[in-house]
Amino acid sequence: MQDTDPIPAASRNRQIADWLRLEQAAGVGCRTARLLLNQFGSPQAIFNAGNAALAAHVSPAQARALCAPPPRETAALIEATLAWLAQPNHHVLTLHDAAYPPLLANIDDPPLLLYLKGRIELLRQPALGIIGSRNASEQGKTSARSFAHALANAGLTIVSGLALGIDAAAHEGALAGPGSTIAVVGTGLDRIYPARNEALARRIAVEGCIVSEYALGTPPIASNFPRRNRVISALSAGVLVVEAAAQSGSLITANLAAEQGREVFALPGSIHSSLSKGCHKLIRDGAQLVETADEILAALHMSPLVAAPAVAQSECLPEDTPLLAALGHGPVEFDALLARIGSTAAALNSELLMFELDGQIERLPGGQFQRIFR
Repeated sequence: MQDTDPIPAASRNRQIADWLRLEQAAGVGCRTARLLLNQFGSPQAIFNAGNAALAAHVSPAQARALCAPPPRETAALIEATLAWLAQPNHHVLTLHDAAYPPLLANIDDPPLLLYLKGRIELLRQPALGIIGSRNASEQGKTSARSFAHALANAGLTIVSGLALGIDAAAHEGALAGPGSTIAVVGTGLDRIYPARNEALARRIAVEGCIVSEYALGTPPIASNFPRRNRVISALSAGVLVVEAAAQSGSLITANLAAEQGREVFALPGSIHSSLSKGCHKLIRDGAQLVETADEILAALHMSPLVAAPAVAQSECLPEDTPLLAALGHGPVEFDALLARIGSTAAALNSELLMFELDGQIERLPGGQFQRIFR
């Protein structure tokens, strides 16, 4: 059961069952449930209030749903949830629990319930969200890992969404040292999505924490992911956007962060890269342009607690060759690169392949190449 909760298991289970029944009541959304909780104090008091008292605050259909016994589907969900909760390091927090993260509780629409797997204490530690494109470049993923590693070493828990690309890289970077990470997901915690991140999710469940507001069994529904973004930003003191296209969902999270009074940071990129356009828009709209982790720590009034170790450089190939210098900082087409270094096409292809295999160059769509700075 929940180590942080002194309430006897049987009483705790009854509480969780009442909260689930309230959350699952037909026609009663989270906003209405919160209004009723403010009026009556607890789910049990709501159910005991009677039809007439409830009808003063909700529609007749909603009042009937709240007064009726839970339907078979809800009863089955309650039973499954209590069985899940009995497993080690599985937790369910209600909006009224003392362990519920205060930053999340203070937004306009906090979840009624939080399902957690892993280290629950991370919810109360200083945190930074790192988000970005699912279709990230290798440079973007390298930057996300580097920033997450340095910031986690400095005492920040890294929060992200377990998606492919930047999210996964941020989680990996945070776990590479003494720091840790929180993954906020858009499914029930009995599911792992995307499946390609299964190994990462299992590691986070042990070394970090996975969080969801969605009941067990909830599949990956598209509309759930924008809603989970508000939890990512709410748990964080600020949000860093590493790469984002002009219409990226990361911009939704950044806007939510700004509305919640959080700091918004963005990494600049090449003007020729579509994955930089979202970050550049955020910067134009007032996000802080950052180039180092120390700039984020300064903006959050934090000092590094542990210096991040230097990233090991390649021992195979030098990093000051004419080819790498000619690549500069942005994507370059093959013909333009050929003209810059005055080589033959065959020689250039061979050299590009060597540096690509060494992880110093990324091959982009459209016949372009980009240097990866580490």
